[in-house]
Amino acid sequence: MPWNDKFECMPVEELKKFQLKKLKETVSWVSEKIPFYQKKFKEMGIKAGDIKSLEDVTKLPFTVKNDLRDNYPFGLCAVPLEEVVRVHASSGTTGKPITGPYTAEDLEQWIECMARNLWAAGVRKEDVVQNAYGHGLFTGGLGFHQGATKIGCTLVPTGAGMTERQITIMQDFKSNVLFCTPSYALTIAERAEEMKVDIKKLPLRVGVFGAEPWTVAMRQEIEERMGIKAMEAYGLTELCGPGVAYDAGDQNGLYINEDLFLPEIVDPQTLEPLPEGEKGELIFTSLQRRAMPMIRYRTKDITQLWREPGYEGRTFIRMDKIYGRSDDMLIISGVNVFPSQIEALLLEIEEVEPQYRLVVSKKGYLDQLKVQVEAKKEVYEAGEDRRHEIEGKIAAHIKGMMGIGVGVELVDMKSIARSEGKALRVIDERPKQER
Repeated sequence: MPWNDKFECMPVEELKKFQLKKLKETVSWVSEKIPFYQKKFKEMGIKAGDIKSLEDVTKLPFTVKNDLRDNYPFGLCAVPLEEVVRVHASSGTTGKPITGPYTAEDLEQWIECMARNLWAAGVRKEDVVQNAYGHGLFTGGLGFHQGATKIGCTLVPTGAGMTERQITIMQDFKSNVLFCTPSYALTIAERAEEMKVDIKKLPLRVGVFGAEPWTVAMRQEIEERMGIKAMEAYGLTELCGPGVAYDAGDQNGLYINEDLFLPEIVDPQTLEPLPEGEKGELIFTSLQRRAMPMIRYRTKDITQLWREPGYEGRTFIRMDKIYGRSDDMLIISGVNVFPSQIEALLLEIEEVEPQYRLVVSKKGYLDQLKVQVEAKKEVYEAGEDRRHEIEGKIAAHIKGMMGIGVGVELVDMKSIARSEGKALRVIDERPKQER
C-alpha cells in the first residue's frame, strides 16, 4: 500500500482535473505576486484566464536557471520574507547559488513527497536509518531527514564524509537503511572491503540514493557489492529538493508526484512538446508551491515519460532514469555522447572498478574524449601488457556499441578522487570559448 493512496492511486481523469485546478491557481498566483512572471506574461500576451486545459501550459513561458540567478536571492519569491520559514540553496559552483525559499505549507508538501519516496523504497518505522547526506544549505540531508522523521524511523544523521566512521556506525548501530549519493555508496563499499568488513553481513538492506545521475548498471553494481536494494530519489532545488519523483518495489521508472508537479517533455533544440514515450528534456511546473513556484522550468535532464498501471496501484506518470543532461552532452565524431552512456559500458567490463572520469580536449577543430578508469587489483598485478589489453578491450567495446573512437587510460589504483557527495565525472580541458 502506498503512503498516500488518495493521490498516488487517484484515477487518472480525477488527477488531471485536480492538476488543472491547481495549475490555474498557480498561474493566477504568480501573475499577481511575481514581477518577473508579470513581465513575461505581458510580453507574450498571456493572461491567467487563458489556461483552460492542461495542454494550455504550453502557452506559458519557460523558466531557466539563469532567471533564478538574475533574480538572486529572492526576486522570484511570491511571499514576504516573514512568511518564509526556511531557505535552501544549490552549491553555486557555476555561478550564484539557486535559492529555494519555503513557506510552512511548502515545507509540509516537501515532507509529504519524501515520506512517499521513502515508503515506496520500503523504509518503515522500525528501521534504523543512516543519513549520510550533507546537512546544510543543500536540500539532500534535511530532505531525507524530515521524510524519515515523518515515517517515525530511528534516524542517525551522520552527514557526509568520515567513511570509516560511517562503517563503524553501521556495525554498532545496526543501521539497515542508508541515504547518500550513489557514488558515495560505492566509496563506502570500497572502504569496507579495505577494512575487511563484509558489508553484506551487516543488517543493511536498502539504500535510497539521489542528487546525481546514475545508470541501471551502477545500481546493479551497488546492489551486488553491498547486498542491498538500491532505490532512487529524484529532485531539484528549484522545485523543492529530493522527492519530486521516486521508484517503487518494481524499480521500473520513477513515479512523479503529479499532484504537486506537472511534467512535460520537449525537444531540447526546438522546445516543441513531445508525446509520451519520446526522449527529450524534462520540464516541470509547480502546482501547489507558494513561496517560489516554477512555471515550465527547464531541468536540462534528458528522459522520457510514460503512463501505465503502476506498482501497488499507483497511477502517477513515470519518468525513466535520467540519461544525461542536455548541457552535459558531448559531441564526439558527430555522435551525441552522455557520460551515463560511457558509465554503463564501463560497468560491463568485469576487469574495471566503477571509478572513472572523462577528459574532453580539442585537437584541431574536433573534440577528443579520453576515458580514464581504474582497474581491479589483479589487472595491475598482471603487468603492463595486461593493462594495455584491458585498455584495448574498453576502447573496442565503446567503439562497437557507440561507433566512436576514444582514448582509454587505466590510471593507478585510488588515483581518482572518491566522492562524499556528487562525483566529478567530466573534466573539460577545451578553451572556454570553444566549448
